[in-house]
Amino acid sequence: MTSSLSYADLRRDLAGMLARFLPSEEAVAESWRWMDEGLGKPRSWMLAHGEDAVPGAEREQVGQWIRRRREGEPWSYLIGWAPFREKRWKVTRDTLIPRPETELVLEAALEVGRRLGVTRAVEIGTGSGILGVCLALETDWAITATDLSPAALAVARANAGAQGATLTFLEGDLLAPVPDPLELVVSNPPYVAEADRPSLQRELAFEPQMALFSPDAGMDHPTRILAQARARGAKACVLEIGAGQGGELCRRAMGQGWGKAMNHQDLAGHDRILIALA
Repeated sequence: MTSSLSYADLRRDLAGMLARFLPSEEAVAESWRWMDEGLGKPRSWMLAHGEDAVPGAEREQVGQWIRRRREGEPWSYLIGWAPFREKRWKVTRDTLIPRPETELVLEAALEVGRRLGVTRAVEIGTGSGILGVCLALETDWAITATDLSPAALAVARANAGAQGATLTFLEGDLLAPVPDPLELVVSNPPYVAEADRPSLQRELAFEPQMALFSPDAGMDHPTRILAQARARGAKACVLEIGAGQGGELCRRAMGQGWGKAMNHQDLAGHDRILIALA
């Protein structure tokens, strides 16, 4: 990067540097995200000011980011936030980075809860808090969110405050800290099988492993949530699940006494949402 580097030059250089460890199309798309989300220079600004010189402080910041990104650290951790539901959410290495697929879980939870007329819902393993906070913002339900990690709960509380949401946060394992009665249980639990670890994107090594991996081919946590929710009389359970897990988890849910269990797929055709109804 030269002293007379323009923003347009910087964006092109970024795409080239990112292409050394990302597919070329991803590198180009991510270079635009760096300009927009990192430097506050969206495409509309770039069209008008792309030939402006980049200040030294911004060149240094980008240099720091590229060094960390080269090691595999996800972009969202570099800037400290991630988008979800058209909002910015604080994320740290104590929380998973929100992904588009989780919005399908939110939509399913909203639909199921409204259809059943629930007045309260619990999110298990809240992490950055996106599901619980969105449920609190988009309904008049009483929302409780749990997590085993005090550090994750601190991030979730910060996000709730930033979004103006009111909900209760409790530290503990699954439903253990939540008092009765239960109505709707929602979760994006750990569901990655340990056997899949070698094939995962290297960025996932930076995310909290306890929030990713689950024993029993990735199905231990979903199975335990279903069992606890059913035993405590919940009306419904909506879970994010992994590819290929839907059939087996539906069978387990029915064996636990749920009246109905359904597996829904995402836009890529992969199992993504399990809905169990009492």
